[in-house]
Amino acid sequence: MRGHAYPPPPSGSIEAGRGTLVPRRWLVSLAAAGIALALGLFTVAVTTGSASAADNPYQRGPDPTRTSVAAVNGPFANTSVSVPTGFGFNGGRIYYPTDTSQGTFGAIAISPGYTALFSAELAWMGPWLASHGFVVIGIETNSRNDFDTARGTQLLAALDYLTQQSPVRDRVDPNRLAVSGHSMGGGGALSAATRRSSLKAVVGIAPYSPSSNLANDRVPTMIFSGQADTVVTPSYATNLYNSLPATTESVYLEVAGADHGFMVGRSNPVMIRTMLPFLKMFVDNDARYSQFLCPLLDSSGVVTYRSTCPLLPSVPTTPPTSSTTPTTTPTASPTVSPTTPPSSASQIVGAQSSRCVDVPNSSQSNGTRVQLYDCNRQANQSWTYTSGKQLQVYGTMCLDAAGSGNGAAVQIYSCHSQTNQQWNVNSNGTISSAQSGRCLDVWSTANGAQIQLYDCHGQTNQRFNLAPLA
Repeated sequence: MRGHAYPPPPSGSIEAGRGTLVPRRWLVSLAAAGIALALGLFTVAVTTGSASAADNPYQRGPDPTRTSVAAVNGPFANTSVSVPTGFGFNGGRIYYPTDTSQGTFGAIAISPGYTALFSAELAWMGPWLASHGFVVIGIETNSRNDFDTARGTQLLAALDYLTQQSPVRDRVDPNRLAVSGHSMGGGGALSAATRRSSLKAVVGIAPYSPSSNLANDRVPTMIFSGQADTVVTPSYATNLYNSLPATTESVYLEVAGADHGFMVGRSNPVMIRTMLPFLKMFVDNDARYSQFLCPLLDSSGVVTYRSTCPLLPSVPTTPPTSSTTPTTTPTASPTVSPTTPPSSASQIVGAQSSRCVDVPNSSQSNGTRVQLYDCNRQANQSWTYTSGKQLQVYGTMCLDAAGSGNGAAVQIYSCHSQTNQQWNVNSNGTISSAQSGRCLDVWSTANGAQIQLYDCHGQTNQRFNLAPLA
């Protein structure tokens, strides 16, 4: 992947909003005044607590304490059930509370990182969140090399399966849904949030998001970074956070000493005691948990904390939608001349690799990212260039740009008439997006190398030949 270097963020600080960072030493001088204020409000909090509980039908579980939010095992007994493949993602597992006396529960879909498996990387999160009153679906991805946009599509498909077809669908409130993931899976969660604004929360754990524009993110967003992460650096994560709209409720938290895999295969105490309150506040509309984040109650193990406190959740009312069509504004088209390629089925052969543009495992699922693979003349490598400038495969699926920026994923998606599925086959061998003007590009010649968009330069890794199959 093509990375970018950013200046390091300030550390050892806590912030309210996205303005100036406040060093910890300044907080000491505010402590006395804060204590007096807190004591003055204590009686009010006690007397209004029962009224708030009565007004909130989504509240689940006993009143939280500093100890309970830090616990891996919450108050709800829970169990799990496996999920088969064939629903737009590669199967996975559902974790859910066994209690049927409290109505339905909010739910969260979780994606693993690049090349990783949920079962190996993040499976501990399932019983943890289920024990605190959530239904969790952890997914395996269609390809372990799927980029962020494809993972986002699969997270949304998992939520649709969970609420409409799963054996626990009657336990899930379809209007209280969230997404999360690690690394490329975290980028997938952010991608899902930009496409389904009815989600109640998104949590990106060291998220890598090469394809998403967070300026369109209206979903309450939490971003974790690790102080010692050299893959998704704190500066990269900070820049993601800074790109959120000022009106989007959000939290940014840098974990002291943490590397890129600080939560892989094991719980992390900082993540547990902060992610749980965030989900409770926005998925369950549960204001009892605001005490842990506004202000941050326990700053041990935290380098930097930023938030838009007071973090005000809204009552869930809007049903989810399923639109995944990119909405990026088109930019200028390339200067090279388009040609008229054959209208019959062809293989798209890379000039550099002599390998073909291929749909992995002959998948016909929306969001499956295309790759290079040894040419085999099968249907998953058979592309037809139409009069509408679409590159069709299987007759009903089209080559689709999931974004418009450098590094944006190129995938298959059900054919429509928008410009992110229109391509110019140019005289110099490049294939450029009518929407962005950027070219199909590969960074490797190996089997499995994924196709992306990148600024057109005409070198061999961007040149392709449409070779008729007839």
